[in-house]
Parts: sequence; structure tokens; C-alpha cells
Amino acid sequence: MASTNSPVKPNAKNGLNNMKTEIANELGLFNYDSTDKGNLTARQNGYVGGYMTRRLVEMAEQQLSGKF
Repeated sequence: MASTNSPVKPNAKNGLNNMKTEIANELGLFNYDSTDKGNLTARQNGYVGGYMTRRLVEMAEQQLSGKF
């Protein structure tokens, strides 16, 4: 049985990492990809993940609304 954390589309990992870095920059967290995440607060890391989720949901909603 596959791990539940394995990506459905492994090639999407680079895109997701780019999105994460872009969102972190928008939030004022520069050099996020090379920053030790243990030195950031839970709130800072949570903002990045939360905004990623929000943006991914918006993208999915736009795609679905165009299909129906």
C-alpha cells in the first residue's frame, strides 16, 4: 500500500515548491527555501501553508466552474 503522503503527480512538486517560495516572499519571508523552518514561528509557517491551500482551492474552483 502506498504512503498517504505520496504525491499523485510527482512532477508537480517543483511547481508547489515555487508556489511556496512565491507566497513566502509575498508575506515578507525572503529566502524561504533556504531558511531553517525551525527558526520560524508556527504562525509564519502556518501562513505559508494556509495561503498555499487557499490559492490551490481557488485554482480548482476556477477550473471546475469552467467545465460546467
